[in-house]
Amino acid sequence: MLWPLPVVLVACQGRDGPPNLLTVVWTGIVCSRPPLLAIAVTPERHSHALLLETGRFSVNLPTTALVRAVDLCGVTSGRDVDKWQRTGLTPAAGTTGGPPLVAECPVNLECRVARRLELGSHTLFIAEIEQVHVAAALIDGKGRLALERAGLLSWCHGHYYALGRQLGHFGFSVRRKPRRPRRASASGQRREG
Repeated sequence: MLWPLPVVLVACQGRDGPPNLLTVVWTGIVCSRPPLLAIAVTPERHSHALLLETGRFSVNLPTTALVRAVDLCGVTSGRDVDKWQRTGLTPAAGTTGGPPLVAECPVNLECRVARRLELGSHTLFIAEIEQVHVAAALIDGKGRLALERAGLLSWCHGHYYALGRQLGHFGFSVRRKPRRPRRASASGQRREG
């Protein structure tokens, strides 16, 4: 298997009835122009029918503080349990008229299904990201998204993990090190520093 994976909470809702929450680990960005992501959901899940019905959902990035709620949303069914009530999570209105966002999550993506692929055990819902919401605490002084501050979850072979320390950045392996300035020796000749 390909591990680790991000853990997300997906909120969806049918035309009638309450919104539901679903934990998804088979997810990811699949295109930047247009901005697309994909989630894989088994047809047996209650949320699968809701996704087919409306083609709308939100993807919410949970923090380590929400690990119990994330687990509960993955092991219980919305057919039997009101996961919002059971977890104490707060539904928040988005801006596109779709299903609610999870207020406790620092990043929320409002999505509309663009295509669907039946792959066997799972249906892959490829969706356009219509709106992105980010907690103000994750924007640094330069206006950069500082997602490393969020304390997000990952999933690895049946276990939840907190994301670890930074090891580098894109392109660091080929970036030239800055040259050290030359300095003058006692004799007045310049030498490497």
